[in-house]
Amino acid sequence: MLTRTVVLVVYDGFQLLDLAGPLDVLAAANYAVGTPAYRLITVSPGGRSIELPGGASFAVDQALEQLAATTDAIDTLLVVGGMGAFVPKTSSEVARQLPALARRSQRITSVCAGALVLAAAGLLNGYRATTHWGACDHLARAFPLVTVESDRIFVHDRNRWTSAGVSAGIDMALALVEADLGTEIAQFIARQLVIFVRRAGGQEQHSAQLRSQPARTPSIRAVQQWLPEHLAEDLTIAALASRAGMSERTFARTFRAETGATPAQFIETLRVEAARGLLESTDLTVDAIARIVGYKHGKTLHRVIARRLSTTPDRYRQRYTTTAATHPPINLM
Repeated sequence: MLTRTVVLVVYDGFQLLDLAGPLDVLAAANYAVGTPAYRLITVSPGGRSIELPGGASFAVDQALEQLAATTDAIDTLLVVGGMGAFVPKTSSEVARQLPALARRSQRITSVCAGALVLAAAGLLNGYRATTHWGACDHLARAFPLVTVESDRIFVHDRNRWTSAGVSAGIDMALALVEADLGTEIAQFIARQLVIFVRRAGGQEQHSAQLRSQPARTPSIRAVQQWLPEHLAEDLTIAALASRAGMSERTFARTFRAETGATPAQFIETLRVEAARGLLESTDLTVDAIARIVGYKHGKTLHRVIARRLSTTPDRYRQRYTTTAATHPPINLM
């Protein structure tokens, strides 16, 4: 099997989770296939160890400049994120070396704010990209030649892969593994790491709770927080208004004004998210899932999934889950 060299670039102020997520996924792929599918190399400016919050330090394998000066082929170049990406001196120190590495790389990728460093190196000009939701506006303003897609978990545009914040780096890494080694291996790794195989990149970066505005009115905010765990209960306007201690008209008007969505829209989004999770992680029938998330019939859930996700529940499940893998379990201890 081909061994792919993956270069992971860190720098002062990088976020450890942005590195650890993809690193663990790729290492798990090596274990799952029983051979070194990925050769993992960490680099930093000057090859220096990076001081982490709390006093720990992270030692790298090689100096960024040293690797940039070689002619070694690279399969995947990955730049992690962190607050250092917003520091011009730090970002430019890394960005100066990236074009030489990029010319030898089959894929150029980033996690979270690492997209800012790629953009500073000119490597995202003319490409679609994403980053942490809090940095999307900054990326768009600072680098107008980049087409920023702020509502994506990750974006794959030709040989550029960019992901949103922290956990999205895991999603992207799983997608890279799937592209290299197949769906079965990627699904197996996700199960072993106890994460959903989810979010093919066309979904919002946050859950409905995070995307919506928290209501200013305490009683409506309490309803927002109560809803996700009570999707199968009576969620009519009358019932919700009573819970909030308001008239139906006042509740509906205030909910929409303060959250940016009608109660029905908010509830439907919660139900779709809950159904997705159950489709991905259980073998329950569509009818059973429909009842759990608050629909009387599976055909109702079918219509909603088709409208919201442009697919069917069965096709969604086939795309994002797999039967029990035949590989030996990964020892994570």
